[in-house]
Amino acid sequence: MKTLVWVEHDNAVVKDATLAVVTAAAKLGEVHLLVAGSGCRAVADAAAQIAGVGKVHLADNAAYEHGLAENVAPLVAELMGHHDAFVVPATTTGKNIAPRVAALLDVMQISDILSVEGEKTFTRPIYAGNAIATVESSDAKLVITVRGTAFAKAEATGGSGTVEDVSGAGDAGLSAFVGAELAKSERPELTSAKIIVSGGRALKDSETFESIILPLADKLGAGVGASRAAVDAGYVPNDYQVGQTGKIVAPEVYIAVGISGAIQHLAGMKDSKTIIAINKDEDAPIFQVADIGLVADLFTAVPELTGKL
Repeated sequence: MKTLVWVEHDNAVVKDATLAVVTAAAKLGEVHLLVAGSGCRAVADAAAQIAGVGKVHLADNAAYEHGLAENVAPLVAELMGHHDAFVVPATTTGKNIAPRVAALLDVMQISDILSVEGEKTFTRPIYAGNAIATVESSDAKLVITVRGTAFAKAEATGGSGTVEDVSGAGDAGLSAFVGAELAKSERPELTSAKIIVSGGRALKDSETFESIILPLADKLGAGVGASRAAVDAGYVPNDYQVGQTGKIVAPEVYIAVGISGAIQHLAGMKDSKTIIAINKDEDAPIFQVADIGLVADLFTAVPELTGKL
């Protein structure tokens, strides 16, 4: 079986999300990558060095510069004539492209897989991760999104893939890139951070969130996350949200401060290696998944912890 993996990148570097997808795709068979962008040959060359990659298809065209799904999907559908499966990371952009490819191929998409059990058999979470379903596809072509936290990352070097230029229809005329307002931070990005400090609704307001959570995160060199309740209350921006409707993370250490542990939040972080919970409610659901739990007032415990680091 030949798999085609869409490479997530910014026209300069390959993003970490791609490495876990390569590991998943390798369980299906021969791995080919697709680098679609503008002025991105350096990305293709770097992608060819990923361990286990056989070939990199490079589509260098201004229409693909911003990864617009309406332009990328027809290109992928054309390449699928020579591939058996299209595999993407379950990121915002990946989940935008995959359904369009599935529609063009007239197949069912298999979303957010956790493991590969056979050539066409996979496991995926349902009911916010409270149950794991085993699904088998009967389609001739597969379209799959991969939960990156469920697979080890492939080595970024050591491979010897070849780069092959390909062309597609280019601009489909269905959408246009207008602009992007990107939040800049010196802290690690949530999905790649090794340590994450998250705050919940108990932090009362944005000023309190900043005064309690940020000093601890800075001491640890950690990324900063939040529960949906904290985001909805306006304490922090949407891109901080961890959970079923936010970002799925699996850091080495996840520190949950003032987070009760609703099912939707647990679905986004329960794969973390070590979970530390600080909450004054000893019956909070978060303690059921925590490796270390501290029943205490966060307004006293967190500053004390920060001061001792």
